[in-house]
Amino acid sequence: MPGLYFDEFEVGQQFVPSMRRTVTEADNVWYSSATCNPAALHLDEHYCREHSPFGQRIVNSGFTFGLMIGLSVGDTTLGTTIANLGMDEVRFPAPVFHGDTIRAETEVLSLRESRSKPDQGIVTFLHRAYNQDNILVGHCQRSALMMRKPQA
Repeated sequence: MPGLYFDEFEVGQQFVPSMRRTVTEADNVWYSSATCNPAALHLDEHYCREHSPFGQRIVNSGFTFGLMIGLSVGDTTLGTTIANLGMDEVRFPAPVFHGDTIRAETEVLSLRESRSKPDQGIVTFLHRAYNQDNILVGHCQRSALMMRKPQA
């Protein structure tokens, strides 16, 4: 499904993608390794059983962050984004564990026409991610430079 153009968004608009994703051990180990993050809380199960308040490994928050936004792309910005301009107020209020199934919601917070490029505009999104128990595991605001609908 193609994304929406700047002109097709409205402040307050909500998106609840039907796609969800179960996070695997392989996802966490691969992401942590690929990003050169050797933290024991992501990679060392025995260490976490003895020293972590969670008693098990937690999923790398970078992976959670990417998944939270990625789940929204098909309904919002696929093929119509020019660039991400920034991510603000990124928070992870609860951990994600191997086997958790993540779903996302997105809300349009603001719209601003580009002052210098009449064929573009800036959309600020609020992304939220929840696990299978409806516990909020992440949220952030994302500003994206978007294409405007082509003139006929």
